[in-house]
Amino acid sequence: MLLEGLIINFHYHLLVNPASGSGTGEKAAKKIIALLDKNHCQYTLYLTEVAGDETKIASQLAEETLVPWQENTAADYEEKAYPLLVVLGGDGTLHEVLNCFYQLAVKFPIAYIPAGSGNDFARGVGLSKEPEQAFWHLFKTKEPRNLNVLAYQDAMQEESGLTFNNFGIGLDAAVVAAANQSATKKHLNKFKLGSLSYMAQIFKILFTQKGFPILVDVNGQKVNFKKTFLCTTTNHPYFGGGIAIAPMADVNKETFELVVVERVALFKIFWLVILLLRKKHVNSKYYHHFSAKKMRIISTVPQYGQADGETIQPQPFDIQFTLAKQLFWF
Repeated sequence: MLLEGLIINFHYHLLVNPASGSGTGEKAAKKIIALLDKNHCQYTLYLTEVAGDETKIASQLAEETLVPWQENTAADYEEKAYPLLVVLGGDGTLHEVLNCFYQLAVKFPIAYIPAGSGNDFARGVGLSKEPEQAFWHLFKTKEPRNLNVLAYQDAMQEESGLTFNNFGIGLDAAVVAAANQSATKKHLNKFKLGSLSYMAQIFKILFTQKGFPILVDVNGQKVNFKKTFLCTTTNHPYFGGGIAIAPMADVNKETFELVVVERVALFKIFWLVILLLRKKHVNSKYYHHFSAKKMRIISTVPQYGQADGETIQPQPFDIQFTLAKQLFWF
């Protein structure tokens, strides 16, 4: 497919994680490169090989190549190509790039072509999970969108960062840890069914995850939960490859959501799962929801954590969340 009548004034810097989605990234990259060549686009290709390459590549591009987007940028680049970073990979790849820029205290627009297992971010913002369709959308886009993301600071670990999906403590984090280590996930990814690996792990972890205490400081009130099962701060409805844990969440709102689910008796777990699958879990008395622009969560008993599907080993948390902004090119 060729687009006619469009003046292309971009140089695409394509950062590709070939291993994302157990090889989905490599297949998607081949399709995108073919489209770039066919449409005579200017581009430079960067391939990750080992963990941490995303950060190295993004850091080098930030220092030497990329340009911030400002009000007059479009006019400045009518005659020359604007350097646009295009991340092709899973949510974890995008997470590493965004956090690299966050730690460097720089801001650049980022285009994203999803090629992971869960692709929750694409689902949450309405971005096509088909790489070629996602490419045409960014190709036609003339200016970036300023979307909300979550900024967090953990006082206990003295760490900070950004998440564009969610930050979880407890059940969802334990499921992510188990799924990331599972050989089943790799096999399912070959058939574009990687999200089923999360569902499989949920039924396993449901029976082993114990309740733990947390303190939530939100909207001027402090709420204690003695037997927390799941604690997820999220920017859009989905986690775990399409599970709508927070249907009310929306990246365009000026608030984010916290979902807390309490540990229940074993026989009630199945009912909660049924409600979740029917998207009626928000009516359960064990489901608690908060909307805020700022909140603090304290969890003193070590638990697994996850940030955009990236595993955090069991530890206590004293973490504060606020809203931040990030330019995305779609």
